[in-house]
Amino acid sequence: MAQTKVGGVVYDTDGVTVPFANVVFPGTYEGTITNDDGRFYLQSDESYNQIEISFVGYKTKTIDLESSVKLDFNITLESDEAQLNAVVVYSGKTSKKNNPALDILRKIWENRRKNGLSQFKQYQYEKYEKLEFDLNTIDSAMINSNLFKGMEFVFDYADTSAVSGKTYLPIFINESLSTVYGDNLLNKEKENVKANKNSGFSNNQTLIALVKDLYTDIDIYDRHLKFFDKSFVSPIGRAGIDTYNYVLRDTADVDGVRAFNIVYYPRRKGELTFKGDFWVADSTFAIKEINLQATKSANVNWVKDIYIEQEYDVLGDSLFLITRDYFQSDFSFRKKEEAKGVYGKRTTLFDKYQFDIAKKEDFYRRRVNDYDPETYNRSEAYWDENRLEKLNKDEKQIYTMLDTLRQNKKFNRLYNIGTILASGYYEVDNFDIGPVFSIFGFNDVEGLRLRGGGRTYFTANDPWRLEGYLAYGFRDDQVKYGISGKYLLDKRSRLTVQAGNRRDIEQLAASLTNTNDVLGRSLASSALISTGNNGRLSSINLSTVSLSFEPLYNLEFRLGGSYRTIKTANPDFFSLDYLDDNGMINGQVNQSDIGLSMTYTPGRKTSNYGVDRTIINSFQYPILYANYTRGLEGVLNSYFNYDKMQFYYEHPLQIGGFGRLRARVEAGKTFGTVPLALLNVVPGNQTLFNISGAFNTMNFYEFVTDEYVTLHLDHNFNGRIFSRIPGLQQLDLRELVGFKAVYGTISDDNIAINRSSIDYRAPEDIYYEYSFGIGNIFRILRIDASFRGNYRELPDARTFAITGSFGFSF
Repeated sequence: MAQTKVGGVVYDTDGVTVPFANVVFPGTYEGTITNDDGRFYLQSDESYNQIEISFVGYKTKTIDLESSVKLDFNITLESDEAQLNAVVVYSGKTSKKNNPALDILRKIWENRRKNGLSQFKQYQYEKYEKLEFDLNTIDSAMINSNLFKGMEFVFDYADTSAVSGKTYLPIFINESLSTVYGDNLLNKEKENVKANKNSGFSNNQTLIALVKDLYTDIDIYDRHLKFFDKSFVSPIGRAGIDTYNYVLRDTADVDGVRAFNIVYYPRRKGELTFKGDFWVADSTFAIKEINLQATKSANVNWVKDIYIEQEYDVLGDSLFLITRDYFQSDFSFRKKEEAKGVYGKRTTLFDKYQFDIAKKEDFYRRRVNDYDPETYNRSEAYWDENRLEKLNKDEKQIYTMLDTLRQNKKFNRLYNIGTILASGYYEVDNFDIGPVFSIFGFNDVEGLRLRGGGRTYFTANDPWRLEGYLAYGFRDDQVKYGISGKYLLDKRSRLTVQAGNRRDIEQLAASLTNTNDVLGRSLASSALISTGNNGRLSSINLSTVSLSFEPLYNLEFRLGGSYRTIKTANPDFFSLDYLDDNGMINGQVNQSDIGLSMTYTPGRKTSNYGVDRTIINSFQYPILYANYTRGLEGVLNSYFNYDKMQFYYEHPLQIGGFGRLRARVEAGKTFGTVPLALLNVVPGNQTLFNISGAFNTMNFYEFVTDEYVTLHLDHNFNGRIFSRIPGLQQLDLRELVGFKAVYGTISDDNIAINRSSIDYRAPEDIYYEYSFGIGNIFRILRIDASFRGNYRELPDARTFAITGSFGFSF
């Protein structure tokens, strides 16, 4: 346990709290500053008998400690007239003119390239990372609650936070050791993880990866610091001068280096900003120490507080390199001070820097499968020898407590419930039942639809997997099914063979880029709530076989073949009829095809190494997809020869403090004469839910093409506007705008063979719609209002639509 713990509030003689006051153990560099409310908390593993409190304009005060723990100090600082006459005290907004703090900030920018790793051709260093998650605000009500009945022993391991002073209970710890290599000439970096260890969850690589991805490395010199899918303005970056107030507070020797101390705080509320201070060397203008605390008004879901500390050390008299990075966040459903939550704490240490050791470019290439089981099974002797920072007694006990907890039956029941909510599957021995979220559905053909399915599941790294489902519609009294199997032939190249068959009812007009995934089915096919008549459904019997491989990490090629029969599922309302080669009307398509596709997803992060992998950072990386399909007439009684090319590119863009834009461009062309079932139907959306790639004010089969280009833009301002409107600031709502457009044509030959119930119409005059929305309603709900821009005069045209979606995000 820590030997000395102190906390309290600092006031002036008028009873007003003093923010940003220094609180230190005399004669050391162990200290902190008071927050906006004048509160502080400080702890140390050493024993001290005094604390010292100081601030510009006040007399320094030293207080004797009568005990090693005292958290209710009320400290009063007296004004120092001599200091007040000698210095300028800033309050409120500071001037950008004649401000010495800003002069120093500009020197920091000028010398950025002269500090840190950027001045070397190559670099490498050792990195130790420790992640810990803790239940916080522990009180007697929690200890005596039914939730912890039978697990009361865990509270023997509770401790107190060095940042907030709250009592917390560790529930997860993960350690990793790695060597980081970088080449500034090649602009490449690689992290080689040598060891990884965690408490009680050693087989769950997905959990480890998800936790680690929450805390990405940051460079304080960047204009924006990105974490929790948000972009905070850096107080050191060039964007900071218009966002923060800066005050030159002090000069002092820090570890033998003369340094300036600058306090900063935001100019405006409601933005993604910090408050805190930093020390900068007076000769090299390199950052020596910095702390950052997110402002209370920052619009970040589920996070009540964020605190970051970084320390830099001098090497060779002038080079400053980071040696320690500490990141603590307080996750909670509510942002009230007394609300219970979970601390997430990451401590990262950097050591053993080496420079200008060149490696070949191929060294930095990410391997398709770089998983080494030995990494997760290092001995205790290995860890004791290689940790950059030894575990203290409390941290060692965390492993003991959590490993014991994993043997507790009640804890395992709670853990399994969490697994169901996260994955959608209920585990029964080596078989998973689910997904539970697709049990119920509805459409105009099947009426109420019930679906049940499952998959084999021995471990997350299974080399093979079988999946399937059965479904039943009460209106059509028909049973549907799908079954699929896949096998990973080679881990290094991820060579995988897959085959399956599906007989089901589907809405083909819900996506332009259809895949041969036999278990994939659009929400539009059986949404519980929809608008208009969703009776234009097709009955499909699809069989597929494919072979895929990854020559490079996140670059996949897939070669496959399929055979399908397609006919209407609702002949009284919807027809797919066409003229065949004999001039006869036919309502069914039998079609064989082969296809080659490429999917490139740079920046995608995955876990596990079996036939299935889990994506860690969904929606945070670009996607490039290209597909060529060749229809084969005569093969298995197939009807048509044709060629189809399809392409789409999707990219998320973080636009500084103005939020996130997601852009998608899609294009395709079908060569040859084919019926409606094989053409490119512009996807409408008659559900009340947002569907990716679909047009919200468009009906199913409203536009049919054999050549098309679409554009989808969706921008989330992350509350930048609402945070400035009185009455809305506290709601943490987020503004959304969108724009969608499509251009397409249809050939005369394809029109000529059409005998379906659909009159072909192509958007030769660009169709467009736009939307305005509000996100983060109750932190999980998004509602969009979409407006049709043209083609408003068409029969049954919907000029306005309301759609929504649920999701968890920061």
